[in-house]
Amino acid sequence: MTSLSQERAPVLEALNRYKSMRVVPFDVPGHKRGKGNRELTEFLGEKCLTVDVNSMKPLDNLCHPVSVIKDAEALAAKAFHAKHAFFMVNGTTSAVQTMVLSACKRGEKIIMPRNVHRSAINALILSGAIPVYVNPGVNHELGISLGMALADVEQAILENPDAKAVLVNNPTYYGVCSNLKAITDLAHQHNMLVLADEAHGTHFYFGGGLPASAMSAGADMAAVSMHKSGGSLTQSSLLLVNGLSEGYVRQIINLTQTTSGSYLLISSLDISRRNLALRGKSIFQKVAEMAEYARSEINEIGGYYAFSRELINGDSIYDFDRTKLSVHTLDIGLAGIEVYDLLRDEYDIQIEFGDIGNVLAYISIGDRVLDLERLVSALSEIKRRFAKDKAGMLSQEYIRPQVILGPQEAFYAESESTPIKESLGRICSEFVMCYPPGIPVLAPGEKVTEEALEYIQYAKEKGCFLTGTQDSLVNHIQTVKE
Repeated sequence: MTSLSQERAPVLEALNRYKSMRVVPFDVPGHKRGKGNRELTEFLGEKCLTVDVNSMKPLDNLCHPVSVIKDAEALAAKAFHAKHAFFMVNGTTSAVQTMVLSACKRGEKIIMPRNVHRSAINALILSGAIPVYVNPGVNHELGISLGMALADVEQAILENPDAKAVLVNNPTYYGVCSNLKAITDLAHQHNMLVLADEAHGTHFYFGGGLPASAMSAGADMAAVSMHKSGGSLTQSSLLLVNGLSEGYVRQIINLTQTTSGSYLLISSLDISRRNLALRGKSIFQKVAEMAEYARSEINEIGGYYAFSRELINGDSIYDFDRTKLSVHTLDIGLAGIEVYDLLRDEYDIQIEFGDIGNVLAYISIGDRVLDLERLVSALSEIKRRFAKDKAGMLSQEYIRPQVILGPQEAFYAESESTPIKESLGRICSEFVMCYPPGIPVLAPGEKVTEEALEYIQYAKEKGCFLTGTQDSLVNHIQTVKE
């Protein structure tokens, strides 16, 4: 690559050159720059459809980049302080799965917290790797799972010296960070790779006063959701790599990623990287200030608790992402999912998610103080109109699993549909989870416990969106045949 400035956007520039050439398309996609599907063109706009194009020499190829995509990935690597960056168009799910598939083969162990996104456990089903779960800490007052304590990671490493990698959430959905640098140093001392799920940590690479990024902590790989806090289009992501073979990782990516990479997604990554490289620090300083403002206003209402860095304990909450607006709701007698529904149905406010005890409003690059004031006002109104006694509210959020079989073995085992009320003690062969956040209550290979059943029933009653099961109503779950 010739020396390129972060002010450049190679993919964007190539697409603009291509548009100016007025090429007659006898290739895919079949809408032919929008001419063949007028309704779609009217809905998305002609500018969008004219760059929904196929891979070709002037535009490079995502599966084997040699020109403009290669240059764009090199610029992203430089901006994120990695040796290499891969553009991912199958979402951060694909990036997480690539990390696990690159680090572990069938039968090999990987140490990870149990409060991982389903994509990480899906990767175990695909690879046949065996999880060694580290149960995260739990804040019982808030009902949230935390990071991994360093001593627990060390114990897992000493008990499983043959493990190939350690996977760390950086941060969790709620904004909690483990001591990533210490965990990385410890893992490397034992010749293990460190993989970071940074789906919610894009801004760590650009914000002052934010937790350490995976690359700055020396991690070997990181999956970064550019579309979440970085401003790119939904489903576009980055995979950052230090130390592993670029060619081998590309081969792993190409096992599952589409061969028809969308140039809408690819160009959005290129444009968003440029924006963050040039303006990211000031952008995320503003985002953090807006979140702090909203947090103080919400805590003034009373009854709600918008938590932040005061939770830091130096270990399982080593740091906290202050851009995250996580709010505990149980003290006004409402589950988080109930507040989530009220905000949408009564106030036309769509927040990221609500669970049993908390809501999360995602504050990022496109938010305005005026919108935050509307959110604060709505929360105040909800307390006044809908608050009730908190007696009988379920607060538990993290359920310690009883792992009986490996995820791949359980998922592919002969199974049967079992009424959920009759599944106690059976081995689950599918996922049961609330989405978002997509952290399984039950995963393949885990024993169905009273605790899990109680949580699932309560979540259904409160209106959580339960997914992962063959039965869309979640009245039955697949269990391993006895």
